[in-house]
Amino acid sequence: MSNPATTPDREQASRPSAADRSPCPRRVLLLGATGTIGRATLRALLQRGHAVVCLARPRAGDDAGVDRPVGATWRFANVTDPQSVARDGFCGERFDAVLSCMASRTGAPEDAWAIDDRAHRHVLAAARDAGVSHFMLLSAVCVQKPVLAFQHAKLAFETALIASGLTYSIVRPTAYFKSLSGQVARLREGKPFLVFGDGTLTACKPVGDDDLGHYLADCLDNTSRHNRVLPIGGPGPAITPRQQGEHLFALLGRTPKFRRVPVALLDAIVLVLGALGRVSPALAAKAELARIGRYYATESMLVLDPATGRYDEAATPSTGTETLFDYYARLIKGEARAERGDHAVF
Repeated sequence: MSNPATTPDREQASRPSAADRSPCPRRVLLLGATGTIGRATLRALLQRGHAVVCLARPRAGDDAGVDRPVGATWRFANVTDPQSVARDGFCGERFDAVLSCMASRTGAPEDAWAIDDRAHRHVLAAARDAGVSHFMLLSAVCVQKPVLAFQHAKLAFETALIASGLTYSIVRPTAYFKSLSGQVARLREGKPFLVFGDGTLTACKPVGDDDLGHYLADCLDNTSRHNRVLPIGGPGPAITPRQQGEHLFALLGRTPKFRRVPVALLDAIVLVLGALGRVSPALAAKAELARIGRYYATESMLVLDPATGRYDEAATPSTGTETLFDYYARLIKGEARAERGDHAVF
């Protein structure tokens, strides 16, 4: 088995047409198919002719709004229960591959360790019994510099997967469009765009749902992505929060108006909630969410150069065709919808 690589070659921007098929269709168990990335990945897998079984958490079975394309089989299991994963998910059947887009909903410590680590270990154990040879995992680029519970949980399972003996593909996206779209409503109401510091403290190369879904699906056939850790961003240069705000104002035909939020304010909030959290579990959870917010306010979502400790735009690979600004244009026109869920910061 080769050592995991952290700087794959730049990907081609093209995506396959509906007529393109995998040269070797496989039976794939997909986790997290009810989320935006999971739905995009499901579409890409079906487009390539793979037989897909989607394993979702029980409450998703009552979600009438979940897009369930024709051609996929849906099953529901308690992923925190290894017996349910094996009995209700794998059902004693054989699978060629597992692709997980599953993640904790909030990143809070208890949820993170339960889902990002332990639930994935249950799936890994069942996968080996089911004859799975390839396990693909959607992780996150922020685990390069782990200080938060969910980052440590993700890394713990990454380590277990690499040591499992299965072929693995660990994909670490930079940032999602939906995570960078929370202030559109504010701007429509005439409010300023909030930035931390001067709005240039961080940068990212966000990737769209469909482009990432195609990238994940192609890990099955692209052997250059096997047994590798794969950071990936979207097309174009890295973008700062200030540039995001300026572009949104331009699309709305309004004069840019920003409000700076001092990072010191976030530090104070974290400090106070952390102290109160020692006596209140609810406030402890809020303290962790505040730490998550501070992390994203001060750390770029790009490949980290371990030698210099700096984020490197040039070393961050790109895939796909849609830029964040393309998405913003569709969002403003009402052609797209930002499903931000529990991970919203603003």
